[in-house]
Amino acid sequence: MNKVAVIDYGMGNLHSVAKAVEHVGRELEISTGEVTDVSVTADANIIAAADRVIFPGVGAIRDCMAEINRLNIGQIVEDAIKSKPVLAICVGMQALMQHSEENDGVKCLGFIEGDVRYFGDDHMDKNGHRLKVPHMGWNQVKQTAPHPLWKDIPDNSRFYFVHSYYVHAAGRKKVTGVTNYGVDLAATISDNKLFATQFHPEKSQTAGLTLLKNFLQWDGSTE
Repeated sequence: MNKVAVIDYGMGNLHSVAKAVEHVGRELEISTGEVTDVSVTADANIIAAADRVIFPGVGAIRDCMAEINRLNIGQIVEDAIKSKPVLAICVGMQALMQHSEENDGVKCLGFIEGDVRYFGDDHMDKNGHRLKVPHMGWNQVKQTAPHPLWKDIPDNSRFYFVHSYYVHAAGRKKVTGVTNYGVDLAATISDNKLFATQFHPEKSQTAGLTLLKNFLQWDGSTE
């Protein structure tokens, strides 16, 4: 059995992520015979016993970090990253960084060197056309480094984004996918057993479901 824990710290619609993982898990069961069991939980013991962990997030980073700190989710995520594949999504990705400009500045978990920046109230594209903030919709993602989670996903595939703040990773070698919304920004980052996405794979139709299917089969190696 493939046990997947979706970390629940009270932020966002976690069940849409769980349902998408269950969907691709049923597809894999047909081809591999392995059953996927998905738990939405904050229980450290259940997360520790899982084969794979998903760290999602939606909403203001101040509220997310308050709950992450209250429930000791940071330590749970850190322990998981050391031993098993972990997928962080949207604000879950932003929470991994050192600092966010949101809410007048918030200290994040600091697992990845870099910060989270605001697009700005007068955000423009390269032609001087104003871009809406939040960035909401489909954008192409350029795969800048090979990774097992890119398997069967064509380069420059479109994924669904919803965010007003974006990750600027100090270590560019950890950026495995970029998109452009007035600025080039990290769409995905990878660090050993961790893979993180600014976009929502559960809302990204075929490309997103393929990424989730790849995650269910990923052993944490980047080879």
